[in-house]
Amino acid sequence: MSSMALRRAIFSSTRKPRSSSSSSSSLFSYFSSSSTSSSSTLKSTVASTAASSADVIFSEEPDTVSKTSVLPSLLQPRVVVYDGVCHLCHAGVKWVINADKNEKIKFCCLQSKAAEPYLKACGLEREDVLRRFLFVEGPGSYYQASTAALKVASYLPLPYSALSALFIVPTPLRDAIYDYVAKNRYNWFGKEDDCIVLREMDLLERFIDREEIVEKNRWKL
Repeated sequence: MSSMALRRAIFSSTRKPRSSSSSSSSLFSYFSSSSTSSSSTLKSTVASTAASSADVIFSEEPDTVSKTSVLPSLLQPRVVVYDGVCHLCHAGVKWVINADKNEKIKFCCLQSKAAEPYLKACGLEREDVLRRFLFVEGPGSYYQASTAALKVASYLPLPYSALSALFIVPTPLRDAIYDYVAKNRYNWFGKEDDCIVLREMDLLERFIDREEIVEKNRWKL
């Protein structure tokens, strides 16, 4: 082989890696830009989804409820949170369930973990609800004591909804009577160690904490 031909062969072989390196660099740049673009799009989508989710606090109960779920994933409207071990309170809940043919009102025992998000949303402690039961109507709308009872009555069909006419009675007077009865309810009507609704399984369908109640007391069933 001539000296000139040998130089050309060496020159050609030394140029190939440069071409490959250039191509590899271009390819890396392409995937990097694609990855960055995809990452930006993903972050934007996640942020958008999170922002929209943050606005959703209350939701109607879905048609199908996961059997493994214990706490409600979203707060539901028109929920009564009450002292589940009180006989008088249970009698009142049972009366509302029988009167509420359209099933507008839902219930939750104060002793359940499921009650915690509702208390937090209303800025209340358990002791507050032990003294005066809570009716959470919706976002930023909740009531206690006699006003809560009359609000619940307003959602019932006639003739029960007529009880809401008692709103004309001044709140301090209504609440004074409520507080007196509430203070003496254990002495007059008694209490239990666990939520009384467990004894009437047919009522559990209206409770948002039914799975938690059943799971907690499975050994008794």
